[in-house]
Parts: sequence; C-alpha cells; structure tokens
Amino acid sequence: MRVQVGDIKLWFDVDGSGLVPDGAEMRERPTLLLLHGGPGFDHSLFKPAYAQLADVAQVIYLDHRANGRSDGGDKSTWRLDVWADDVRGFCDALGIEHPIVLGWSFGGMVAMAYAARHPDHPAKLILQSTAAEMRIDRVVEGFRRVGGDEAAEVARAFWNGDGGPEAMLAYAATCLPLYSPTPSDPEVMSRAQLNPELLMDPGRVMRDMNLLPGLASVRCPTLVIAGEDDPICPLEGMQDIADALPAEHVRFERIPKAGHMANDDDPERFFGLVREFVVT
Repeated sequence: MRVQVGDIKLWFDVDGSGLVPDGAEMRERPTLLLLHGGPGFDHSLFKPAYAQLADVAQVIYLDHRANGRSDGGDKSTWRLDVWADDVRGFCDALGIEHPIVLGWSFGGMVAMAYAARHPDHPAKLILQSTAAEMRIDRVVEGFRRVGGDEAAEVARAFWNGDGGPEAMLAYAATCLPLYSPTPSDPEVMSRAQLNPELLMDPGRVMRDMNLLPGLASVRCPTLVIAGEDDPICPLEGMQDIADALPAEHVRFERIPKAGHMANDDDPERFFGLVREFVVT
C-alpha cells in the first residue's frame, strides 16, 4: 500500500488488527511502527520474525523515502530531518496517534530525530542496535574485535567514503558477515529492494550526524537494546544514547553474545524485551 506524505508516496504494510474483539467491546491495540535499517534497504529485513508481535500490537512496516518501494523524491531531501518528519507525516496521513516506534540501525537514527523533533507524538520508543554519532574510530575497532585487522581496514576504507565501488564490494564480502555471530540467511538480501546510490555511500547521511543533544527532548518511555558484540553500532555508542536520554524515561538492555541482529542471535530475549515493553 502507498500513501501520499508531502511531496512523495510512502509504501507500507500491516500485520495484525488495530481493533480486536474483547467480550462486549472492541479493544484498541497499540500501533508498533517499524523503521528499517540502511540507508538503502527496505522493510523486508523485519519479515517474517517481527510479525510475531502482531498478537500484542498492530505492526506497521514502512519503507523510508528513497528506500524500498517508496518514492525517492528530490535527492536534496535524503536527510535525517526529512526522514524524521516523514514519520510524523505518515502517521498523520493514516490517523495514527501516539505510535510505539521501533527503529533498527539507520531506522533508529530516524527514530531519534523524529522523537526529538516531535516529542509529544510517540507513545514509546524502541532503539535497536543504532548510533547517534558516526564514530568511524569505534566502528573500525568494533570490526577489529570480531574480524581482526583486515576487517578493520576494510571498514575504515568504506566508511571514510573514499574507496568507490571496490570498497563497497570488499565491505560486503568481509564486514557484512561479521555484523552478527548468527549466519545470515542469503535469501534476506536477495528479496530486498535496494537503492544502490544510498548503499554506496551511507556515510554521506551519517558522517556529520550528532543526534545526542536532541535526545534530552524525548518525553516518552524509551527502550534501548544493544548487542554486546555489535561491530557497526558498538556498545559504547549505545551507552552514549542511553546516557543522553532523560534518566526517568530510559531503560537500557544489553544482550550478551549478540551482534547487530540481536533479534536473530537471541530471539527469545530480544522479542521478550520488546513484547514486555509494548504491553506495559
């Protein structure tokens, strides 16, 4: 499905009912809006695993502008502030009030920008394996920990943005398999609709990013989930996020022996945390 949001149409999909029978009444479930990683990927990374949450919430998958099946719009709008405002515009277009917003990786960056710019809109926030600053030094050391010196240097060349297509290919071959200890399903990437231009140089979106100051404006309960062995969004950066959020709103959960895909590495712990947070 597609809906007009400002200058573009955004694609979305839904799992589960918003209203469910409950005795003599219809009970409204919370809306759980999922913001995918990237930039340059699509919502399919959430499927099918996150559909299990449809028993406690209406789950909505959204492709960001210029990602997946959504319109690209003008390239000058490929910015975090615009992606953040798209989340609010999307909710307004569908009449979604006070969603629970889960942002994973790049989606977490969008979620943080959205919550800072529209602090009265989200009911709750879930930040999974993300970063508020692009600290290349931390990323390089993260890959060194899980893959040695070669992986560290390949990561440095890619995230510095000066290696061209060869750096991207080397990164895909050497670093992507190190994102999590659980081997990835090769079909996951095959079924994604990708934006090669964003994939080639994601650093242009993130290189000068610093979302930490805005987190002081967040007014809703926020669950921060970090894999302790995540090389691309290292634990130190997740701690920075938790420290920047108002102490009365934040809950920080670390998952041992988990990487960037904590939902694959320890699904029982990960989905248990999310489910509990959604229903309480």
